[in-house]
Amino acid sequence: MKAAVIHQHGAPEVLKYEDFPDPAYSPNEVLIKVRACSINHLDLWIRQGLRNVNITLPHICGCDIAGEVAEVGSAVKGIERGQQVVISPGTSCGRCEYCLSGNDNFCKQYEIIGGYERNGGYAEYVAVPPQNVLMKPGKMSFEEISAIPLTFLAAWHMLVTRARIRTGETVLVIAGGSGVGSAAIQIAKTFGANVIATAGSQDKMKKAKELGADYTINHATQDTAEETRRITNRRGADIVFENVGKATWDKSVQALTHGGRLITCGATSGSDVSLDLRYLYRRQLTIMGNYMGSKGELLQLMKFVEAGKFKPVIDKVMPLQKAAEAHKLIEDRAVFGKVILKP
Repeated sequence: MKAAVIHQHGAPEVLKYEDFPDPAYSPNEVLIKVRACSINHLDLWIRQGLRNVNITLPHICGCDIAGEVAEVGSAVKGIERGQQVVISPGTSCGRCEYCLSGNDNFCKQYEIIGGYERNGGYAEYVAVPPQNVLMKPGKMSFEEISAIPLTFLAAWHMLVTRARIRTGETVLVIAGGSGVGSAAIQIAKTFGANVIATAGSQDKMKKAKELGADYTINHATQDTAEETRRITNRRGADIVFENVGKATWDKSVQALTHGGRLITCGATSGSDVSLDLRYLYRRQLTIMGNYMGSKGELLQLMKFVEAGKFKPVIDKVMPLQKAAEAHKLIEDRAVFGKVILKP
């Protein structure tokens, strides 16, 4: 098969479009013919290399996969060849207390397809566990549905499950033009929140408003915390949705109202941040971390997708052989929403 493969860590150019052995699939797996795979920042981090994380090379990235069932393992029931599907990105043991209680993303064996060990969807074929195979909504294209799983699942878990968003609250979404940020805007509005979104250009601010943001802040030219207080009549945000890290952290914390909650799922600008504990306890703030979400939550949010409440935001669809170029566009912040690769 053809695949975009990394043999070493580094700049986007280390992604090589080449022939690669077809994936072997066990009796307990399903072979998927990939029709579309969206890019996430996780792919960029893996390509660059992560400190203290050993990634077996060569490696194929890509966790947001949509396609057709090509082959079905002999022990798999209920899935048939030719079915159009979307893949839930997280795998787990299925036996531990977390998995059995519906919190599979807490499992000690939790792994993301295309992540540190298992090869992903930057290829013509990928092997996945049957429990990760969901039927594709008929009205959506492969490209559209591939833009949904990881970003919407993470945003849903952050806002709905962890931060317990309530109608009428003010939510500040940092980097509203990112995949997870554009998902957060839609989820927050669906739950009746007032949404402030930050972006780095007038064009991205305009697109954030088109998604439902009530107010926008240009984080390149404006003080995010001060603008949030101006917009909220000096009150501040009830929830700050963080996914950038070092570059925005201080202003994100300062933007919170008394008793506010900050939840973070990423550190695209760096993970080394500081926090004045006096500010934390005097304002009675809550700081939460997030890693993905459960399969049950993905099923929940897919109902909203099928009802047209949540829509994928796609900036570009590119052929798989241009994976390196696509990575560079994302690193240069030259896109709003998702970039999709097609084998």
